[in-house]
Amino acid sequence: MKKTIIVMPVANEEATMGKILDEILALPYDNLYIYPVIDSYSKDRTEEIIRNKAAQNEKVKCIFYKESKGVISCYLEGFRQALADGAERILEMDGGGSHLPSEIPQFLQRLDEGYDCVWGSRFMKGGSMREQPLYRRILSQGGTFLANLVLGTKLKDMTSGFEGFQREVLENMNLDAFLSMGHMYQTEMRFYCRKLRTIEVPIHYVGSASSLKSSSVTEALRLLFQLKRNEPNLFGGCDASWKRLNI
Repeated sequence: MKKTIIVMPVANEEATMGKILDEILALPYDNLYIYPVIDSYSKDRTEEIIRNKAAQNEKVKCIFYKESKGVISCYLEGFRQALADGAERILEMDGGGSHLPSEIPQFLQRLDEGYDCVWGSRFMKGGSMREQPLYRRILSQGGTFLANLVLGTKLKDMTSGFEGFQREVLENMNLDAFLSMGHMYQTEMRFYCRKLRTIEVPIHYVGSASSLKSSSVTEALRLLFQLKRNEPNLFGGCDASWKRLNI
Protein backbone atom coordinates (compact mmCIF):
# COMPACT_ATOMS: atom_id res chain seq x y z
CA MET A 1 0.00 0.00 0.00
CA LYS A 2 1.17 3.54 -0.73
CA LYS A 3 2.30 5.43 2.35
CA THR A 4 -0.82 7.02 3.83
CA ILE A 5 -0.87 9.46 6.72
CA ILE A 6 -3.99 10.44 8.65
CA VAL A 7 -3.94 14.05 9.89
CA MET A 8 -6.10 14.48 12.97
CA PRO A 9 -6.33 17.77 14.92
CA VAL A 10 -7.33 16.99 18.52
CA ALA A 11 -8.05 18.84 21.76
CA ASN A 12 -9.48 17.75 25.12
CA GLU A 13 -10.46 14.31 23.85
CA GLU A 14 -8.95 12.00 26.44
CA ALA A 15 -12.22 10.02 26.60
CA THR A 16 -11.95 8.90 22.96
CA MET A 17 -8.32 9.36 21.91
CA GLY A 18 -6.94 5.97 22.91
CA LYS A 19 -9.89 4.09 21.43
CA ILE A 20 -9.70 5.95 18.11
CA LEU A 21 -5.96 5.32 17.76
CA ASP A 22 -6.37 1.63 18.57
CA GLU A 23 -9.18 1.22 16.04
CA ILE A 24 -7.13 2.82 13.27
CA LEU A 25 -4.02 0.81 14.13
CA ALA A 26 -6.10 -2.38 14.00
CA LEU A 27 -6.96 -1.82 10.33
CA PRO A 28 -5.16 -4.30 8.01
CA TYR A 29 -2.72 -1.82 6.44
CA ASP A 30 1.05 -1.95 6.91
CA ASN A 31 1.72 1.55 5.57
CA LEU A 32 -0.92 3.60 7.42
CA TYR A 33 0.29 6.25 9.88
CA ILE A 34 -1.51 8.64 12.25
CA TYR A 35 -0.44 12.23 12.93
CA PRO A 36 -2.56 13.73 15.72
CA VAL A 37 -1.95 17.49 15.86
CA ILE A 38 -2.41 19.20 19.21
CA ASP A 39 -1.77 22.64 20.69
CA SER A 40 -1.95 24.45 24.02
CA TYR A 41 -5.76 24.73 23.80
CA SER A 42 -5.94 21.12 24.99
CA LYS A 43 -5.86 20.97 28.80
CA ASP A 44 -6.60 17.32 29.62
CA ARG A 45 -4.60 14.09 29.09
CA THR A 46 -5.07 13.93 25.32
CA GLU A 47 -1.43 14.76 24.55
CA GLU A 48 -0.17 12.28 27.16
CA ILE A 49 -2.30 9.50 25.66
CA ILE A 50 -0.98 10.22 22.17
CA ARG A 51 2.66 10.35 23.28
CA ASN A 52 2.31 7.09 25.18
CA LYS A 53 0.84 5.44 22.11
CA ALA A 54 3.60 6.91 19.92
CA ALA A 55 6.22 5.44 22.25
CA GLN A 56 4.64 2.01 21.76
CA ASN A 57 3.94 2.22 18.01
CA GLU A 58 6.03 3.98 15.36
CA LYS A 59 2.92 4.51 13.23
CA VAL A 60 1.74 7.25 15.60
CA LYS A 61 3.48 10.64 15.59
CA CYS A 62 2.38 13.32 18.05
CA ILE A 63 2.68 16.81 16.59
CA PHE A 64 2.55 19.67 19.07
CA TYR A 65 2.01 22.82 17.02
CA LYS A 66 3.23 25.68 19.18
CA GLU A 67 2.40 28.33 16.57
CA SER A 68 -1.19 27.13 16.21
CA LYS A 69 -3.88 29.69 15.45
CA GLY A 70 -6.74 27.22 15.79
CA VAL A 71 -7.97 23.95 14.35
CA ILE A 72 -7.49 24.88 10.69
CA SER A 73 -3.86 25.85 11.22
CA CYS A 74 -3.41 22.42 12.84
CA TYR A 75 -4.89 20.69 9.79
CA LEU A 76 -2.53 22.58 7.50
CA GLU A 77 0.53 21.96 9.69
CA GLY A 78 -0.36 18.27 9.72
CA PHE A 79 -0.46 18.32 5.92
CA ARG A 80 2.96 19.97 5.75
CA GLN A 81 4.54 17.40 8.03
CA ALA A 82 2.85 14.50 6.24
CA LEU A 83 4.22 15.75 2.92
CA ALA A 84 7.68 16.23 4.44
CA ASP A 85 7.57 12.64 5.71
CA GLY A 86 6.82 11.22 2.28
CA ALA A 87 3.07 10.62 2.40
CA GLU A 88 1.71 9.53 -0.96
CA ARG A 89 -1.86 9.90 0.24
CA ILE A 90 -3.24 11.99 3.11
CA LEU A 91 -6.50 11.56 4.97
CA GLU A 92 -8.11 14.15 7.21
CA MET A 93 -10.47 13.11 9.99
CA ASP A 94 -11.75 14.07 13.43
CA GLY A 95 -10.25 12.61 16.60
CA GLY A 96 -13.30 12.96 18.80
CA GLY A 97 -15.18 9.92 17.53
CA SER A 98 -17.37 11.71 14.99
CA HIS A 99 -15.63 9.97 12.10
CA LEU A 100 -15.53 6.18 12.16
CA PRO A 101 -12.18 4.43 11.57
CA SER A 102 -14.11 1.55 10.00
CA GLU A 103 -14.93 3.86 7.07
CA ILE A 104 -11.30 4.62 6.21
CA PRO A 105 -11.03 1.70 3.71
CA GLN A 106 -13.53 3.26 1.30
CA PHE A 107 -11.40 6.41 1.09
CA LEU A 108 -8.30 4.33 0.35
CA GLN A 109 -10.17 2.31 -2.28
CA ARG A 110 -11.29 5.42 -4.15
CA LEU A 111 -7.79 6.92 -4.01
CA ASP A 112 -6.48 3.61 -5.39
CA GLU A 113 -8.92 4.04 -8.27
CA GLY A 114 -7.20 7.30 -9.20
CA TYR A 115 -9.41 9.99 -7.70
CA ASP A 116 -7.55 13.12 -6.66
CA CYS A 117 -9.84 13.88 -3.72
CA VAL A 118 -12.40 11.81 -1.83
CA TRP A 119 -15.03 13.67 0.20
CA GLY A 120 -16.98 12.09 3.05
CA SER A 121 -20.69 12.86 2.72
CA ARG A 122 -23.35 12.64 5.41
CA PHE A 123 -26.16 13.61 3.08
CA MET A 124 -25.75 11.32 0.08
CA LYS A 125 -27.49 7.95 -0.16
CA GLY A 126 -25.99 5.62 2.45
CA GLY A 127 -24.72 8.43 4.70
CA SER A 128 -26.15 9.65 7.99
CA MET A 129 -25.79 12.16 10.80
CA ARG A 130 -26.84 11.19 14.32
CA GLU A 131 -26.58 12.28 17.93
CA GLN A 132 -26.63 15.90 16.82
CA PRO A 133 -29.28 18.54 17.62
CA LEU A 134 -31.62 19.49 14.79
CA TYR A 135 -30.10 22.95 14.42
CA ARG A 136 -26.67 21.41 13.62
CA ARG A 137 -28.18 19.35 10.83
CA ILE A 138 -30.00 22.40 9.50
CA LEU A 139 -26.77 24.41 9.57
CA SER A 140 -24.80 21.69 7.77
CA GLN A 141 -27.41 21.00 5.10
CA GLY A 142 -28.28 24.67 4.74
CA GLY A 143 -24.60 25.51 4.42
CA THR A 144 -24.21 22.93 1.68
CA PHE A 145 -27.22 24.30 -0.22
CA LEU A 146 -25.97 27.88 0.08
CA ALA A 147 -22.40 26.99 -0.89
CA ASN A 148 -23.56 25.12 -3.98
CA LEU A 149 -25.84 28.01 -4.91
CA VAL A 150 -23.18 30.73 -4.51
CA LEU A 151 -20.12 28.82 -5.72
CA GLY A 152 -21.67 26.70 -8.45
CA THR A 153 -20.53 23.43 -6.88
CA LYS A 154 -22.73 20.33 -6.92
CA LEU A 155 -21.72 18.24 -3.93
CA LYS A 156 -24.10 16.59 -1.48
CA ASP A 157 -21.98 17.69 1.50
CA MET A 158 -19.80 20.80 1.44
CA THR A 159 -18.84 20.89 5.14
CA SER A 160 -17.69 17.41 6.15
CA GLY A 161 -14.18 17.13 7.58
CA PHE A 162 -13.59 13.48 6.62
CA GLU A 163 -11.66 13.51 3.34
CA GLY A 164 -8.71 12.09 1.44
CA PHE A 165 -6.14 13.47 -1.02
CA GLN A 166 -3.48 12.28 -3.38
CA ARG A 167 -0.11 13.78 -2.45
CA GLU A 168 -0.03 15.97 -5.56
CA VAL A 169 -3.15 17.89 -4.55
CA LEU A 170 -1.71 19.23 -1.31
CA GLU A 171 1.87 19.39 -2.59
CA ASN A 172 0.85 21.76 -5.40
CA MET A 173 -1.46 23.83 -3.21
CA ASN A 174 -0.48 27.03 -1.40
CA LEU A 175 -1.46 25.98 2.11
CA ASP A 176 -0.81 29.51 3.40
CA ALA A 177 -3.49 31.05 1.18
CA PHE A 178 -6.64 29.70 2.85
CA LEU A 179 -9.07 32.42 3.88
CA SER A 180 -11.05 30.56 6.52
CA MET A 181 -9.83 29.97 10.06
CA GLY A 182 -12.99 28.05 10.97
CA HIS A 183 -15.31 25.32 9.77
CA MET A 184 -15.74 26.91 6.32
CA TYR A 185 -12.25 25.66 5.53
CA GLN A 186 -13.88 22.40 4.40
CA THR A 187 -16.08 24.27 1.92
CA GLU A 188 -13.14 26.33 0.72
CA MET A 189 -11.07 23.20 0.10
CA ARG A 190 -13.83 21.60 -1.96
CA PHE A 191 -14.23 24.77 -3.99
CA TYR A 192 -10.55 24.95 -4.89
CA CYS A 193 -10.53 21.27 -5.87
CA ARG A 194 -13.78 21.35 -7.87
CA LYS A 195 -12.04 20.86 -11.24
CA LEU A 196 -10.01 17.87 -10.11
CA ARG A 197 -11.19 14.27 -10.27
CA THR A 198 -13.21 13.97 -7.07
CA ILE A 199 -15.89 11.70 -5.63
CA GLU A 200 -18.10 11.59 -2.55
CA VAL A 201 -18.45 8.51 -0.34
CA PRO A 202 -21.14 8.00 2.33
CA ILE A 203 -20.13 8.40 5.96
CA HIS A 204 -22.00 7.97 9.23
CA TYR A 205 -21.28 11.04 11.34
CA VAL A 206 -21.68 10.60 15.09
CA GLY A 207 -22.05 13.68 17.29
CA SER A 208 -19.32 14.15 19.87
CA ALA A 209 -18.31 16.44 22.71
CA SER A 210 -15.20 17.57 20.84
CA SER A 211 -14.04 21.01 21.95
CA LEU A 212 -12.81 22.01 18.48
CA LYS A 213 -14.91 24.99 17.46
CA SER A 214 -16.72 25.81 14.21
CA SER A 215 -16.97 29.17 12.51
CA SER A 216 -19.95 31.51 12.68
CA VAL A 217 -22.71 31.92 10.12
CA THR A 218 -21.41 35.46 9.53
CA GLU A 219 -17.96 34.14 8.59
CA ALA A 220 -19.53 31.54 6.33
CA LEU A 221 -21.50 34.09 4.35
CA ARG A 222 -18.54 36.46 4.13
CA LEU A 223 -16.25 33.74 2.85
CA LEU A 224 -18.70 32.41 0.25
CA PHE A 225 -19.16 35.78 -1.38
CA GLN A 226 -15.45 36.59 -1.11
CA LEU A 227 -14.63 33.36 -2.96
CA LYS A 228 -17.29 34.12 -5.54
CA ARG A 229 -15.86 37.60 -6.21
CA ASN A 230 -12.15 36.90 -6.03
CA GLU A 231 -10.94 33.31 -5.86
CA PRO A 232 -7.31 32.96 -4.68
CA ASN A 233 -5.13 30.89 -7.01
CA LEU A 234 -4.00 28.16 -4.63
CA PHE A 235 -2.58 26.10 -7.49
CA GLY A 236 -0.61 28.95 -9.05
CA GLY A 237 2.76 27.29 -8.46
CA CYS A 238 1.79 23.78 -9.52
CA ASP A 239 4.11 21.46 -11.39
CA ALA A 240 3.00 21.37 -15.03
CA SER A 241 3.83 17.66 -15.13
CA TRP A 242 0.76 16.96 -12.99
CA LYS A 243 -1.58 16.43 -15.91
CA ARG A 244 -4.77 16.07 -13.88
CA LEU A 245 -4.63 19.71 -12.74
CA ASN A 246 -6.82 21.29 -15.36
CA ILE A 247 -7.41 24.75 -13.93
